[in-house]
Amino acid sequence: MRPASSTTLDAHVAYRRACLNAIAYLKKFGFTGEQAYAILGTAPVQGHISGIVDIPNACATLYVPSEIFSFDILPNADGPKKMVTGKADLAKAK
Repeated sequence: MRPASSTTLDAHVAYRRACLNAIAYLKKFGFTGEQAYAILGTAPVQGHISGIVDIPNACATLYVPSEIFSFDILPNADGPKKMVTGKADLAKAK
């Protein structure tokens, strides 16, 4: 990873962090990292660079449609509950 000083106004880094945060959020429901990555790569997600003029920060957001899941993934007071069980049916990278 690059030093923080070289990422000022770097929209690429902001978008990457948004994707990594979405993967981490989906993992709270029991998805593996590979499954979450596959969901983001195949679902109709929307990414936005939403704050590039706010020096020294760039802001990116990622929208994952909740309609593609058979359970509620929206944040609530109880927090995420593990809904996916079993082994991943995707190949794991070494």
